[in-house]
Amino acid sequence: MGLRYNNRKWKESMRLRLDYNNMMAEFVGTKEGFTKKQIRENQSIIDTAYNLVQLRRGRTMMGWTELPYNQEEVVADVIATAKEVRKNCDYFVVLGIGGSALGPMAVFQALCHIHHNELPKSKRRAPKFYVEDNVDPERMQALLDVIVPERTIFNVVTKSGATSETMAQYLIIMNMLKEKLGDEAAQHVIATTSETKGNLIKIAKEEGLKTFFIPDGVGGRFSELCPVGLLPAAVLGIDIREMLAGAAYMDKICRNEKVFKNPALLLATFQYLAMKKGKNISVMMPYADGLKLIADWYCQLWAESLGKANDNAGFKVHCGQTPVKALGVTDQHSQVQLYTEGPFDKVTTFLAVDEYRTTFEISNGCENIPDVSFLGGHTMNELIQAERTATEYAMTVAKRLNHTIYLPQINPFTIGQLLFLFEMQTAYAGEMLKINTYDQPGVEGGKQATYALLGKRGFDEKREELANAPKKKVENMII
Repeated sequence: MGLRYNNRKWKESMRLRLDYNNMMAEFVGTKEGFTKKQIRENQSIIDTAYNLVQLRRGRTMMGWTELPYNQEEVVADVIATAKEVRKNCDYFVVLGIGGSALGPMAVFQALCHIHHNELPKSKRRAPKFYVEDNVDPERMQALLDVIVPERTIFNVVTKSGATSETMAQYLIIMNMLKEKLGDEAAQHVIATTSETKGNLIKIAKEEGLKTFFIPDGVGGRFSELCPVGLLPAAVLGIDIREMLAGAAYMDKICRNEKVFKNPALLLATFQYLAMKKGKNISVMMPYADGLKLIADWYCQLWAESLGKANDNAGFKVHCGQTPVKALGVTDQHSQVQLYTEGPFDKVTTFLAVDEYRTTFEISNGCENIPDVSFLGGHTMNELIQAERTATEYAMTVAKRLNHTIYLPQINPFTIGQLLFLFEMQTAYAGEMLKINTYDQPGVEGGKQATYALLGKRGFDEKREELANAPKKKVENMII
């Protein structure tokens, strides 16, 4: 089974499926839905987006498109390193934020036991796993309360080495390790960063840290399929070659120039046309706890890539969709009321699983209470599928745009497909919107203000600007 991703029939059986019926006018009405004629009327926009993505593959910030193919030596090193980590440590901690954290967390949730850290080591067969993606001081203390430093490997992940949150964590951890372990401290830190520039590569060389590199053309939110995500996955025992094979399989599917044969291109088209109708909220709703954090990862990918003030010509466009994460069936009891009866401003993506990794029967009982007893004899698998189908139907009857992506199973191959599908969808959508999909200028203002407030050199002007900002009025506070 280790090389099942080389078997054509098995790969075909694991192919993701897209059901877009409920995006079409015949199901949700002509006011909300689309017709194939409308899509064909936008063929020039679709073709341009497709051609530009194909043209830019592997160039500038589209280096992520080649990750399924160009990492054999890196993957071998990652697997060998992960084997040593599993052998020599009980805890593996990622220090990172944004894409450096969300991708590893999503894959961990999807492909490991949901209560991985609570399992005994004999069942885990991997270290306990933690991702520190915030600088809440209580959170850092809580981490140090549950790990044993001399049995821990810390993976510090930042391409630039200038990410304040991650480098603050690094300073704390390295100081602690040196105090406890002296010259052996460096053996407990792995750096994942740029090979050629930035602060962390300099520090890694000075400290003698084991290092993995983030390719120059790979931004944080597109980095899960490089060492940023591959190392944590391999440490956890996940088959990263199978995950990359899944990404390559989806890449082949998404190279089809025909929009109705290319799921990423079609999804991008639907979202682009929906945005033109004012539907500026994208809801991601997986029906599996294992896929819960895929929605978190998608939120950064979609929001940071498409939320832009200016288009490529410099005109103000203020485009993008607000991504919202939901979990089926949990959020049927908190959000679906809004989705079915609130504003017509959303497009919902359901993630469905054909075959869960376990089957759980619902016991018989309470025969004198029909509202309860009807459940007996069914399975939880049937129940969650029925709830998803019912929610999809209710939203469709209410004329709310929705579509469903089906995963035959949750495994490394299908997760690799899913990640690459959303990355390609984002790339196509960015070209349709005529914006730079790969920058994030809106993030920089907050970063610069933080640097100024903490006294970083070179930010005197920003510090003065902050000092001269309008003072808050006491009368506008409730004290």
